Amino acid sequence: MKVAVYVLRNRKGWEINLSLDLEVDQLWREFSPQEEGDLNAGGGILLGSAFPLPWAFKLCRSFRSQPVMDSWTLQRWGEYTAARLHEDLAAELPRVNGAGLERERALGRVNRWNDGQGRSGDGIAVAEGEGVLVWQKLQRGADELAGLLAGRKLLVPELEALLAEAAPALVASWRAAAQLAHLQGRLGFAAGLSPAPHASRARRSGLCCRRCGSVAGARTACASCGLAGCAYCEACLALGRSRACSLLLHAAAAVPAMRSQAGDPAPTAALERWGLSPAQRAATEAALRFLAAPAVRAAARPAAPAWLQRLWAASGQPPHTDRRFLLWAVTGAGKTEMIFPLLDEVIQRGGSALVASPRRDVVLELAPRLAKAFPDVEMALLYGGSPERWKKGKLTLATTHQLLRFHQAFDLVIVDEIDAFPYHNDPMLAFAAEQACLTSGKFIYLSATPPAALQREARQGKLAHARVPVRFHRYPLPVPVRLVGASLSRCLQQRRLPSSLLSRLQESLTRGAQVFLFATRISQIDPLVKLLADCFPDVRVAGTSSQDPDRSAKVSAFRNTDIRLLVTTTILERGVTVPRSDVYILDANDTLFDEASLVQMAGRAGRSKDDPKGKVVFVSPEWTKGQKQAIAHIRSMNALASKLGYLR
Repeated sequence: MKVAVYVLRNRKGWEINLSLDLEVDQLWREFSPQEEGDLNAGGGILLGSAFPLPWAFKLCRSFRSQPVMDSWTLQRWGEYTAARLHEDLAAELPRVNGAGLERERALGRVNRWNDGQGRSGDGIAVAEGEGVLVWQKLQRGADELAGLLAGRKLLVPELEALLAEAAPALVASWRAAAQLAHLQGRLGFAAGLSPAPHASRARRSGLCCRRCGSVAGARTACASCGLAGCAYCEACLALGRSRACSLLLHAAAAVPAMRSQAGDPAPTAALERWGLSPAQRAATEAALRFLAAPAVRAAARPAAPAWLQRLWAASGQPPHTDRRFLLWAVTGAGKTEMIFPLLDEVIQRGGSALVASPRRDVVLELAPRLAKAFPDVEMALLYGGSPERWKKGKLTLATTHQLLRFHQAFDLVIVDEIDAFPYHNDPMLAFAAEQACLTSGKFIYLSATPPAALQREARQGKLAHARVPVRFHRYPLPVPVRLVGASLSRCLQQRRLPSSLLSRLQESLTRGAQVFLFATRISQIDPLVKLLADCFPDVRVAGTSSQDPDRSAKVSAFRNTDIRLLVTTTILERGVTVPRSDVYILDANDTLFDEASLVQMAGRAGRSKDDPKGKVVFVSPEWTKGQKQAIAHIRSMNALASKLGYLR
C-alpha cells in the first residue's frame, strides 16, 4: 500500500501525519473543532503523495519538531525527507527514481464552502452548499467503521471481507472513513511489520509482525508498494499475508469499564446456583477474589519471567504483572463448571469475556454447554471456517488462532489447556492472547498440567493460583501401575504381544471397560489394530489419529460401546470423556511421552462417578524419569486432596 505524508504547523510546533485520503484531512481541518492558533495560514507541506507504507511509518516514527523548520523551503523539506529515507532509497535504487519524494505544492486550506464553487487542496470539486452534507456523510461512515472495528485488529483484506458482510455501503469508501476515524483518535494504524517499540537493540534490526508478534525475515518484490524487498511474516500466513506495507487497522473495544463491586470485594454469594463441589468452590472463590482485586503496577510486583517480558516487548504495552491467574485442576475436575461463575461475574458487571481453546473440537464441545449456562447472553463462536467469524458477543468462544484478529477487546480472557499443542511453546498464540485483553483486563489460565515455568512461578508466589486436586466425584485419581514389556516396534515385528499385556486387556474387557491404547506413532496404529483383532476376535477394535478423517465418528462409537478397544495417538490425550474406561500406554518410556502427556493420558481413566477407579497401565521395557514424575504428580494431587479433606 502507498499513502501520503504531510507536515503541519500548529501552536505547539510541527507535526507529521500520514493519510489514506488527503481530501479527508482537509475536510477535517475545515470542519472539526480546533483550538485557536492550531492552524497556520499557509497550510501544510505535502512530503509525498505515494510513499510505500513502511517508509511513511518510518518518517512518522523518526519525526521531531524543530523551531528551525519554520523557515524551511519546500526544497529543504525534500532534502530532509530524502535524508530520513537514505538507507531505504539506497536499497531500492535504481528502481526508485524519486517519484515518492517529489516536492509537492503546499496543501491549501478551503476557508469558505459556500462561496460559489470551492475546491479542496486535492483538486476535488465540492458543489456549492454541499460541504456540510459531505462532512456529515463522512462522519457517519467513520462512526460505523469505528464501531465495526472496536476490539478488532485487521489487515485490509480482512477489513474488506468484514465490510462486504456487515456494511456493504462502506466497501468503496472505507479509506475515507478510516482516515477520519484515525484523525479523531478512534482508529489506530500500523504497518503489518515494523520494529517493536520496546525491543532490544539486537532485535530492533529485524521486523516484528504486529499481528502475531513473530520476527520476520522473508522478503519478496511487492506489487502493492512497489518495493523490491518487502518483508512479510511466515508465521501467520494461514490468516493472510502480513507485509511491511500491509495496513493493520485496530481499535480498542468501545465498552464502558466494568462496574466496581465496592461493597463486595469477593462476590461469592451467587455460587450456590452452580452446584460446585467443595474443592471447585474454594478454587472459584479464589478466582473471584482475583477478579475483584485492583490492578497493581508492575514496579510494585516481583519481576516477570523472561518469556512474558519478551511478549511485552513485542506488543509494546507491558501489562500489570498480576493480571494472570492459574486454575490448576486435575483432569476431570470440572474446569468448565468452575469458569461459569467467573464468566457470569464479568458479564453481570457489564464486561465481556473470551474463552479460548487451542483445539476446534473442544470449542465445538464447549459451545452448547456455555449456551445452556448463559441462555440470555449473546455468544459468538469463532474457529476456522466459522459462519460467525465477524459476530460480536458479550461472551466469545474461540480457537486461540482467532485471537490474532482481536485488539484490546475483552475484560477477561480465559485460556483453556494452556499446556496443549499448539498453544504451548508457541509465542505467536501467547502474543495473540495478550493483545486480545484490555489493558485493564485479566487472564485466567486453565490446566491440569501447567508448563514448568508457570508451576515454578506459582510455587514461588509470583503467580496467583488455585489448585483443585480432586475430581468432582471426590475419589482419588487412579495411580498408574507399571507393566514390563517389549517395545511396540519389536512386538509388531514379531507379530506377538506380551501375554502379561493380553491378560490385563482381557481383565479390562471382562469388567466392561472401554479400553484406550496409546501409541507413539501413527504408522503403528493399523498394524496394532490388526494384531489386537486377531487376539480378541469377538471384540471390535479400531484405530485413529490426527490423519483419520473418521476420527469423530470412531470416538462417538467408542463412547457408545460399539467399539470396545481404541488404539490412538496423543490426539485423544485430553478433552475426551468416556465412562468406565481403562488406559494402557504402550512405550511409556518413549521421549515423546513427557510427564504432562502421561498425566493427561492417565486422566482418561476414572472420570465417571460410576467407575471412579479405572485402571492406568504404563507398558515399557524400562523405567524412565517421565513415568516416575507422572506417578509422583498424581500421588501428590491425591495427597493434597486428602490433606484438605476433599476425598470421600
